[in-house]
Amino acid sequence: MLNTLIVIPTFNERENINPLLDKIFSLKILVDVLVLDDNSPDGTKSVVLENKKKYKDRLHLINRPKKKGLGKAYIEGFKWAIEKKYKKIIQMDADLSHPPEKLTNIVNELDFYDYVIGSRYINGIRVLNWPLNRIILSIGASWYVKLVTGLPVKDPTAGFVGYNRSALLSLNLNKIMFVGYAFQIEMKFKLWDLGFNFKEIPITFKNRTHGESKMNSSIISEAIFGVIVIKFKSLFKK
Repeated sequence: MLNTLIVIPTFNERENINPLLDKIFSLKILVDVLVLDDNSPDGTKSVVLENKKKYKDRLHLINRPKKKGLGKAYIEGFKWAIEKKYKKIIQMDADLSHPPEKLTNIVNELDFYDYVIGSRYINGIRVLNWPLNRIILSIGASWYVKLVTGLPVKDPTAGFVGYNRSALLSLNLNKIMFVGYAFQIEMKFKLWDLGFNFKEIPITFKNRTHGESKMNSSIISEAIFGVIVIKFKSLFKK
């Protein structure tokens, strides 16, 4: 077992998971990968199992019986990583929107920071093939989060994030409330509120070319109201 684990939730990512795994395992850094599949109807699990024949003990699969939300998948993955004694745990999407080559930077920066964020908004707006309404929504969300919570992160809804084991252990993962965009904000805010240090590194986010986006109105609503709840609870705690 290696020291670094990449946690990748999947739902209907059959066309993306194979090239993603090939890119991750071709890197010069040595990492293990955990895929958590929500019983994808398109057979994503079977593709992962085929890859397991090639990558053996470096690739792991948890088959979840049904779709329960991105946040819950990540929490299950984090708990699995902690149980297995991994020192660095990195979350990323399965749709090839997060550049695998940046994993090297995240792993290296985790030697110096408690959590590292792959940011779309360092050195400008770094997104490819996103419609204008998605860009406006994402940037607006970032401003809104900073205004309400004071969190000094340029890309608080980013899903490409690396954590040190000690940072995750500081959180009660059973009390993480949210499952969508608000999950990403909640994790970053709680660690910052506890005094953990972070670094944002620039990435170029590429919109998926295969499969369908999981974005919907309920995820957006959760984020809007969730930010207020996150800030209120932090004040009440203090």
